[in-house]
Amino acid sequence: MENKVTSHLSRIDAITFVTGDMARSIAFYQMLGMEVRYGGEASRFTCLSAGYCHVNLLRGERDSRELWGRVIFFVEDVDAVYKQVIDAGYATETQPNNGSWGERYFHVRDPDGHELSFAKPTTAT
Repeated sequence: MENKVTSHLSRIDAITFVTGDMARSIAFYQMLGMEVRYGGEASRFTCLSAGYCHVNLLRGERDSRELWGRVIFFVEDVDAVYKQVIDAGYATETQPNNGSWGERYFHVRDPDGHELSFAKPTTAT
């Protein structure tokens, strides 16, 4: 008989990205509505947050390994976030789209190349 551990995890609290330019990365996440909670442009480590979402930035050099995946942030209005990103001058990898899995989403990379997806569950029709 297998012992199964019950997880009490309910959401992603924080994700940490390595950045070569702390000021540039902070500006990007502030454009998305996040606030600096700890650290800042001169710090080696910075924590930004919006509600229950936290992005930690660690100053360092990215290596040449393949990207590990993407972070998905649920938002109230995918199209509004898309417009905010475009209006701020950033290029996205996709436009808002309704996925067959039941989410409206789009993808963008942050200044250090980390892939971010902004999504909202859609109602089945």
